[in-house]
Amino acid sequence: MAPSAILLNPEDTIIENYDKNNLLVSNHGDGKSIYANTGLAPKEIVKQILLERASRIDTDACDPDEENAFYVADLGEVYRQHMRWKTNLPRVKPFYAVKCNPDEEVIKLLAALGSGFDCASKTEIDQVLGLGVDPSRIIYAQPCKTKSYLRHAANVGVSQMTFDNADELYKIRSCYPNAEIVLRILTDDSASLCRLSTKFGADLETAADLLRLAKELDLNVVGVSFHVGSGAADPSAFTKAVTDAKWVFDQAATNGYDLKLLDVGGGFTDETFEVFAAKLNDALVDHFPPHVRVIAEPGRYYTANAFTLATNIIARRDVSSLPSTPRSSDSYGSDVSAASTSEKSYMLYLNDGVYGNFSNIIFDHQHPTAQVLHSNRAADQDKLVEYSIWGPTCDGIDVISEHCYLPGTLDIGDWLFFENMGAYTKCSATRFNGFKDTHEAIYISSEPGASALLGY
Repeated sequence: MAPSAILLNPEDTIIENYDKNNLLVSNHGDGKSIYANTGLAPKEIVKQILLERASRIDTDACDPDEENAFYVADLGEVYRQHMRWKTNLPRVKPFYAVKCNPDEEVIKLLAALGSGFDCASKTEIDQVLGLGVDPSRIIYAQPCKTKSYLRHAANVGVSQMTFDNADELYKIRSCYPNAEIVLRILTDDSASLCRLSTKFGADLETAADLLRLAKELDLNVVGVSFHVGSGAADPSAFTKAVTDAKWVFDQAATNGYDLKLLDVGGGFTDETFEVFAAKLNDALVDHFPPHVRVIAEPGRYYTANAFTLATNIIARRDVSSLPSTPRSSDSYGSDVSAASTSEKSYMLYLNDGVYGNFSNIIFDHQHPTAQVLHSNRAADQDKLVEYSIWGPTCDGIDVISEHCYLPGTLDIGDWLFFENMGAYTKCSATRFNGFKDTHEAIYISSEPGASALLGY
C-alpha cells in the first residue's frame, strides 16, 4: 500500500520545543508526540525532521551524548500497515509480537486499533497490561515458560498460552491448571530469515501424544499454533502448516476436544505480504470453517518501515593508500563507474553499531543501507566515495557495512541515516563498552487516523 501525503494548512502544525520557523517537531522524552503536517510524503517528512534535529547539534561544542544516535518514528506507517492487514486478511486478527519492538507508542496505537498482543515474558505482559489492554487480548506465546512467570500470568488473568512438550503440560497443571492452552506444532521454516523450528514445535506424532496427555491431566486445550519462521520467504509454508494444523484439530476431536482457535504465527514482511496473505486465505478456506477463530503474530510487518535512525560520524580513517579489490556494484544501489567515483576511500566510525541499534545485523540478518543526511562539505557531492562503516566499540566485529559508496567526502560531525530500522534493533541493544542502550525517539504521524487515536 503506497503511503499517502497529508495535506493540511501549515499554520495548523503544532510546534513544541522547537523554533516556530521549523516545519516539523516532536516533544522529547515523555512519550508524548506532536503531529507533523507539511503536505509532504511520509518519507520526506521523516527526512526533514532528521535533518532539522541533526542540524541543531554542534559536535564541536555539544555536551557529552548530545550527539547520540536518534530515531524518527512515523506511526502513520504502523496505521497504514494495519489497514493493509485488514484489507488482505480480514479473518485473521493480529496479535502484535511485542519482542520485535516494545515501543510504547506502537503498542498504544495497535491497542487503540483493536490488536491483540503476543507476549513472551513477564515484562512484556506487564508492559501491555500497564497500557490498559485487557488480558484476554494477550497470548503468552512462549512454549517453554518460567514457573514464576506462569504463576504471574495466572494472577493477572492472561490465560491463553502455548506449549509443545510434555514437561510444559505438567508445569501448567501445577502452576495454572485453568489456562487455555494452544499446541504449537513443527513447521518447515527452512526458507525463513530466522528459523524457529530448531527450538520450538511438536511434530505431528508427538502432537497426538501431547493431546492424549493433556486430556489425562484435565487441561483445557483450545487450539493449535505454528510459526513459519521470522521473515519467511516461501508462501507455500503456510499451506502446509495450515494443512497440518487441521490434522491436529481432527486428532484433538478424537480425544474429546473441540478446538476453536488457530494461531498462524508470524513470518509476514512488507515486501511479500499480499502474496503470503493470498496463500494463507486459500488454505484457511480449504481447511477451517468460519467459526474457528484465527489469529496471527506479526512483528516486523508493522514496525520495520516505521523507524528511521540517524547516526553521527565520530571518527574517520583515510585508507586510500591501502590495496582494495575493484567492484562493479555496491550497496549504493547502482553500477559504479570509474568516471563517477573518487579515488579516495575511508573508514567511517559511527556512534552506534552492532552492540546497539544495529544489533539487527547480528540477530536478524539485516543489511542496513547508509544514506547521507547532512554533510558540511558540499564541493564534491557529484562524486561517489568508497567507505566502510563501523560502530563505536573496540570489538572488530562491530561493522555496519564492509563496503559501500556514498556521495561526497564525509567528515567527522556529518550525519548518516538508515531507513527500515524498526524491527529487532533497539530491543536488543546492549551497554557493551559503556555505550547507551536507549536512544531518543521523535514520534510523528503521517496519517490522520493514527493521530486521532493517539491524540497527536
